[in-house]
Amino acid sequence: MNDAIQPSTTPSGFRWWHGVLIFLAANIVSILPAGFNGDEAFYNNFTRPAVAPPDWLFAPMWLFLNITSLVALGIVANSRPLTRERLAFLWLEGIGWILFAVFNTLYFWMKSPILGAIDTVLGLLVCLASLAWGWRIDRRAGGLIGLRVLWLLLATFVSVWVALNNADPFFASR
Repeated sequence: MNDAIQPSTTPSGFRWWHGVLIFLAANIVSILPAGFNGDEAFYNNFTRPAVAPPDWLFAPMWLFLNITSLVALGIVANSRPLTRERLAFLWLEGIGWILFAVFNTLYFWMKSPILGAIDTVLGLLVCLASLAWGWRIDRRAGGLIGLRVLWLLLATFVSVWVALNNADPFFASR
């Protein structure tokens, strides 16, 4: 069975500046509500598990993961032909970027570790699906997405732990 979506024409290609635009848009949306690294005092005042990363690690780690994710996106976006797997991967990555962009709004601006944990769990699930599709399309892309999966496994554990073991100011005021 031919998995190519008809018609078989594909976009002219994913260029480096497409990645820059995605990166800028997602990070601007992320930064606007709570600043560059969120409200560090808000995060640091929570009881956290021993494996929680220090607050200073989040910005460089997400910069690295944003870059590796965009490289994976470029690999898959430029692969031919346009298959259902490729289309699924592109949609999943789009959803992943939206979840990344809104995290600071949910966690820091709305002051909700519960909403932050939900966003992180959804991000992990989307990333796992993206890894599965990416690996089938191109193992390099899958490996790059796998780096984000590893970080999100830790982030999901920490965010759910924080949400379960601390008061949520957003829901407490409701």
